Amino acid sequence: MNKTLQQNTPIVNALNNFREARVVPFDVPGHKRGKGNNALTEFLGKRAVSIDVNGMKPLDYLNNPRGVIKEAETIMADAFSASAAFLLTGGTSAAVQAMIMSSVKKGEKIIISRAVHVSVINALILCGAIPIYINPGVNKDLGIPLGMSIENIEKTMEQNPDAKAILFNNPSYYGVCSDVKNIVRLAKKYKMRVLIDEAHGTHFNFGKDLPISGIKAGADMVAVSMHKSGLSLTQSAVLLCGKGINADYIRKIINLTQTTSGNYLLLASLDISRKELALNGKDLLKKTQELVDYAKEEINDIGDYYAFGKELINGDTVFDFDPTKLSVHTLNMGLAGIEVYDILRDEYNIQVEFGDLGNFLAYVSPVDKMAEIERLVGALEEIRRLEGNAKKDMIDIEYIHPEVSISPQEAFNANRVEIKLEDAVGRVSNEYVLAYPPGIPLLAPGEIITEQIIRHIGYMKAKGCYLMGCEDKKINYLYVVK
Repeated sequence: MNKTLQQNTPIVNALNNFREARVVPFDVPGHKRGKGNNALTEFLGKRAVSIDVNGMKPLDYLNNPRGVIKEAETIMADAFSASAAFLLTGGTSAAVQAMIMSSVKKGEKIIISRAVHVSVINALILCGAIPIYINPGVNKDLGIPLGMSIENIEKTMEQNPDAKAILFNNPSYYGVCSDVKNIVRLAKKYKMRVLIDEAHGTHFNFGKDLPISGIKAGADMVAVSMHKSGLSLTQSAVLLCGKGINADYIRKIINLTQTTSGNYLLLASLDISRKELALNGKDLLKKTQELVDYAKEEINDIGDYYAFGKELINGDTVFDFDPTKLSVHTLNMGLAGIEVYDILRDEYNIQVEFGDLGNFLAYVSPVDKMAEIERLVGALEEIRRLEGNAKKDMIDIEYIHPEVSISPQEAFNANRVEIKLEDAVGRVSNEYVLAYPPGIPLLAPGEIITEQIIRHIGYMKAKGCYLMGCEDKKINYLYVVK
């Protein structure tokens, strides 16, 4: 990384120059730098709306950058040790979809972990590629998917040597990391691309004693969420390319779905956040790790909660663990993770990232204060005292292995019929059921609906999980392949 180069923020500089130039606006957006919408200007602030502008020569164009956006992408690539980088305003979902659609075509195979984000399966619906699923490892006590075992990956590659790529998320939402270097080694043996959804591992490249980043492990393409652990605005993301990737072709694929009206607030936030990580990342992430270490120790001292971490490492399905993740198991005190999530928000005014049937995740960043960590710990202690009870009537939360019948694209485009959820056993799903976050489908198009899945859906509804993906918002009915 070139520290001198990382001092630069070309997009921010260009926007500051534009603001000072007082250009007369006869272009879009129609609010005319905020003058045409006083309520919007009052809500967002004059400085923000004054740079909510459209592409133009001094500010460059997101779909075909040749100026300051191109320069910012070059600096971003240097920060991540990548061959090329693309700034995106459609979230990491856009990066994931670009990776897939540039690597596989209709009828071609791609090996993927089933514990992937819904954006992966959406991309398969769009491009028509055939997923070869590898079920992740499972921690039955915690009820969470782990990474993929090297043995399973090698076996799957041997059985599908014609697959064009392998895609997996690293780390998982909970902080679990796979053996990325070994996966890259195997993929090269079979001439497959390695695509990594690194949405929750943006910081890996900038801290000390963190798991290896995808690009440094030799992956071909990596999607990173700068708006998660990277400190930028929501919906800003980056697609990174390794050696040997045709960046000009990747740009064409990105532009199939990317907006032609790039949001300069998001682009500027990428510029600023990249500079902050590149120059101060080690110190920032050291503080984050110290806060998380303290929180884990305090939470585990309460009793019944289990804030888990590196002790889960087994050299395979948990090859490493992200020490900045504060993942907490709750079932031993008789409350589901989503129940603790709701109580924290509704009764203590504490918003954690997500809760599932057995765990919740609190996202910690370097700007959090020790007093706020203490507030979280105190709330959890009180919840255990007031709400906790002996573990009873809790569902077996073991990860459900899917039964795939047909491809996601075929199922999504098939003739369909809507039936009651309880009557859907044995049918092939036409739509999703997923809790968001984390956005990993419990059921996806093309998969067989089982009694276990229906039981889980009912239990998740009862516990208050935010379920989505179906046309029936209450999920009493499902569309299935006719």
